[in-house]
Amino acid sequence: MPVSYIIASNRGGYIKRIVYQILVFIVMVLAFTACSNGAEDKMAKNEAAVEHAGKHLDTRYVCPMHPHIIKNKAGESCPICGMDLVEKENDITAETYPVVELTSDIVQKLGVRTTRVEKGQLWKLIKTVGYVGFNEDRLKTITTKTAGWIENLAVRVKGLYVRKGQLLFELYSPEFLRVQKEFIAAQKIDESGIRRHYSSRSESIPSRDHLRYMEIPQSMINEMARKGKVRHRIPYYAPMQGTVIKHNINKNQYISEGYDLLTIADFSTLWVEANVYEHQLSWLRLGLNADIEVKALPGKKYKGEVNFINPVLDAKTRSLKVRLRVPNPDGGLKPNMFAHVKIYGGPKNEVIKIPREALIVTGERESVILDLGDGKYQHVDVVTGMYSTGMVEILSGLENGEKIVTSGQFMIDSEASLQASFSRLNSK
Repeated sequence: MPVSYIIASNRGGYIKRIVYQILVFIVMVLAFTACSNGAEDKMAKNEAAVEHAGKHLDTRYVCPMHPHIIKNKAGESCPICGMDLVEKENDITAETYPVVELTSDIVQKLGVRTTRVEKGQLWKLIKTVGYVGFNEDRLKTITTKTAGWIENLAVRVKGLYVRKGQLLFELYSPEFLRVQKEFIAAQKIDESGIRRHYSSRSESIPSRDHLRYMEIPQSMINEMARKGKVRHRIPYYAPMQGTVIKHNINKNQYISEGYDLLTIADFSTLWVEANVYEHQLSWLRLGLNADIEVKALPGKKYKGEVNFINPVLDAKTRSLKVRLRVPNPDGGLKPNMFAHVKIYGGPKNEVIKIPREALIVTGERESVILDLGDGKYQHVDVVTGMYSTGMVEILSGLENGEKIVTSGQFMIDSEASLQASFSRLNSK
């Protein structure tokens, strides 16, 4: 079919479309020139730039099918689909993010829920995990300062409970016998000719110090000086109450000096070591109260207190070790248990706060969706502070009582970003 016939048969619509596009182009050029000339005249009259922009942005017209097509004059049509442009109000204060308008039907379908920004109290609550360990202040290891043989072993197996002052074992030591004889002999010498108390005799100082090095009790040393009798064994007593958790000796066994024989642990108080991350370090201080829970005892809470804060941060985990002292009167806590820890850092009052679910966090910004009413929503950037108990502190960007979106905000945020992108493209 000849091309001339096609053009002739569609001549009316084709020519009309060409003429329409030419007219649209001329109108755009004239509008731009008029705006530029008007702007120069107004600036010459010292009119504020914001007021000038506001007069031009009071009303705009947008295509319902192609929202990136925006015009400043009424009665125009979309150059793409030919639809008449509809009026759209613009907010001069929204410099970066436009106002998004949604019908009540769309709001319902998106499941949009809102809440009020409120001012109140926010607890510095640190939730973390840790491990139960021995209280090293209540952990004693029995060693000897002399070699010898174990005799009269009273505690024969690991796991036995011992009382403070209870006999554990006796040690036969040749060195102990020799030093005793030197000490007793020194008590009979008094160069001054004046009879002095045995504890004040200068002649017995070397042997007395040797006995003290061997950890012989002072009461036993005094008894030796008074009675002048040699004891054949060194008795070892429990320095505290607790459970024997390490047992390395047998009866008649020969042991050398410094050998670890027994270890006694008191389980009435334990330590819990927890990790606190870097952003919560400013909340920590000694003496803070804490709650400790373990899976083995559901519903049971133990009270603890922060008694040590490690001064060095772990370079790999970016966390700090914190030690809690936890009373364990019923013996329910066991070393090496996994524990859930809550450390109470105290309240922070007069805080502007919002629910954590309302916050939109990206790699570059933190923001919320502000409900302006009548189906209008606007994207707002905020600066956040502390996070606690499902709430977030707002340092700037929102005021008390403002209405924000807590559900469906990501769809609104996407629409606002899309409109902002089209507006920037259209302005170039």
